[in-house]
Amino acid sequence: MNQSAQYMRRALRLAQRGRGKVSPNPMVGAVVVREDCIVGEGAHLKVGGPHAEVHALRRAGDEARGADLYVTLEPCSFHGRTPPCTEAVLSAGIKRLYCAMEDPDERAAGRGIAALREQGVAIDVGLCAEEARRLNAAYIKHRTQNLPLVLLKLAQTLDGRIAARSGDARWITGDRARRHVHRWRSWVDAVAVGAGTVQADDPLLTVRHVPGRDPRPIVIDGRLRTSPEARVYQRPGAVLVTAEDTPADKRRAYAAKGTEVWTFPASAGRIDLRLPLGRMAQEGMTSVLIEGGGQLAAAALGDRVVDQVLLYLAPRLMGEGVAAIGDLGIERAAEAIRLASSRIQRLGPDLLYTAEVQYTCSPDS
Repeated sequence: MNQSAQYMRRALRLAQRGRGKVSPNPMVGAVVVREDCIVGEGAHLKVGGPHAEVHALRRAGDEARGADLYVTLEPCSFHGRTPPCTEAVLSAGIKRLYCAMEDPDERAAGRGIAALREQGVAIDVGLCAEEARRLNAAYIKHRTQNLPLVLLKLAQTLDGRIAARSGDARWITGDRARRHVHRWRSWVDAVAVGAGTVQADDPLLTVRHVPGRDPRPIVIDGRLRTSPEARVYQRPGAVLVTAEDTPADKRRAYAAKGTEVWTFPASAGRIDLRLPLGRMAQEGMTSVLIEGGGQLAAAALGDRVVDQVLLYLAPRLMGEGVAAIGDLGIERAAEAIRLASSRIQRLGPDLLYTAEVQYTCSPDS
């Protein structure tokens, strides 16, 4: 690995400090290097707070003049909650900028790089670009497709069961796996579950086993099968997604609890999940964790909205029980949804299998 890549990977590690803290902004890290020595570094840590470049340049002080700046995303050139970072870069006297990737936000889209280049700053774009895109996959999808990144979480036995025949599911996986799920909850903007999960478990969908913020709870209930007294509806920011032809008086019972009720067209209570996901993006949510149950998992895969799968595998067998994923309507093995870029991590006795979902053709074909 060359020295430049090491500095950029340091910036990428710094950027991760903003995970779960800066959405809908991107995670960004920056490193100032002078004569092969890091003289300043920083990360974006708070919405409305200083950006990574500003933190790094402040720490570098006068040593930033004539130095190189490594940043994981193109410096902004527009006034948002904070002044443009391009102004800070120019004022500091940076000689060369190494930028992992351009900012896909239409307000930026190469303008920051162009502005710095016009002022004589040497620019290198693309160093560690793949890692930078992975880091900000949610931000990129939100800005380019007006949709949040969707992660499907499944905690199941080796034979694909998420609960016993009675519906009991406490607990399939061990403590470490459950803590890991809660860490993911603290990182995403929203957690979505189906009506069956609310009826069976009455979950709060909060973060409990690790420090972090609570995501917004989203319940997908096209037929209003859940009770307005369910615990999830007592939470601030709770959202109920239901069919627009459900009785208005029933919907008012949820709204009376403080729950936002979003209605969409439906067929037999079945809502195209791209519709509520689009609304979530409009509300500033860049990432959503779907936690079940099996019917919602099948609907999300059937609507081709799932980007990544987090599959927690417990070394148990259950035989008959509740399937992790409902019917996908697949008749031939060749039609099975494929998973790519898979990674395996051990969490105590359990395994976490993480992968990206590959669909054979577009959902509109």
